[in-house]
Amino acid sequence: MRPSFRPTALALLISAAVTGALTLWAVVAAPDAVRTPLAWGAAGAAVLLSICVAVTVHTLGTVRALRAQRSADNQRFTAETSRLVSASAAEAQRFTAETARIKAAASAETARVTAEARAENERIAAEAAAEKARLSVTVDRLTARATRAETERSAAVAACANAAGRMQALATSMLADLREMEHRHTDESVLGDLLHLDHRTAQAGRLADSIAVLTGARSGRRWAKPIVMESILRGAMGRIGSYQRVRLHSTSDVAIAGHAAEGVMHALAELLDNAANFSPPTAEVHVYVEEVPAGIVITVEDSGLVMSEVQLRRAEQAVSADHQNLTNLSGTRLGLAVVGRLARKHGLTVSFRPSARGGTGALMMLPQDLISRTAAPAALPDRAPAAPPAAAA
Repeated sequence: MRPSFRPTALALLISAAVTGALTLWAVVAAPDAVRTPLAWGAAGAAVLLSICVAVTVHTLGTVRALRAQRSADNQRFTAETSRLVSASAAEAQRFTAETARIKAAASAETARVTAEARAENERIAAEAAAEKARLSVTVDRLTARATRAETERSAAVAACANAAGRMQALATSMLADLREMEHRHTDESVLGDLLHLDHRTAQAGRLADSIAVLTGARSGRRWAKPIVMESILRGAMGRIGSYQRVRLHSTSDVAIAGHAAEGVMHALAELLDNAANFSPPTAEVHVYVEEVPAGIVITVEDSGLVMSEVQLRRAEQAVSADHQNLTNLSGTRLGLAVVGRLARKHGLTVSFRPSARGGTGALMMLPQDLISRTAAPAALPDRAPAAPPAAAA
């Protein structure tokens, strides 16, 4: 806001008129000697006074205008501040209301979610409790069934072991009777029939021994004195059906400790029986005995089917001391399971490899603690299984 120049001009005119009149009066009234200097001095003083009055009036007008402008600015600032305060208050009130609404909605939603979660948890807990009760009943039933099955299995195994023991005793008694009859009769036809019955009884005795081994019962006879290797080999031959096809290649004079002779003979008979059963009916089965620093190695080689790598691994697993699983035991693997049990009992090592004769070779190593070099080792007593009929004849 710019100040007006009208008051300044009016003040200048008035002051100029007043000072001019006073100057003119002073000059007229003054003597002639000082009239001229007085006129010039009074005129200058009048001009200066007029200018001062005009400046003063203009300054006062400017100050008044500035005061009016500042007052207007203050009023406008106050009005704007009031408007802003009012707007802020309204916005704060709206924000407070919106916050309260959001809090109320959040509280309601939280309460709803909490209620739903509590209801869901209660439902899940109820279902879990019901399921737990059902599972507990099922577990109790299965436990009872498993206990009953284990009891029945134990009873069945005990019954099998008992039957195997009775079969062993019966076979031993029958073998003794047959040996006595063989000594009494000299007729060749009768003696041949007795030897045939002797051989069949020896096979039945081996089957009873196998059942006893698998059921954990007493697995056969024991002798106090060592048994020569030749008797071990021929005793194993006498327990299989195809003994005529077995060829022995043994020059060893060692003997097997009496407590392990029956187990070694039984394991060797199972290996011979497998070799004879899985080779052609006219093929021969060869048995080799070799002395090594670790003990005695008995090798059984046939000319039958060549076992693949998978079959060799399965066979070695069946006779391994670390794998004795009888759950999937079949008739073709019964002998290998028996060999595995006997190997673990007497510390034998059994392995398989392809045979140079085109079939499969089974190697059974007897450790040094089972080997004896007695000067006159004992042969098989009369209660031992019969030798092959051809050898006995």
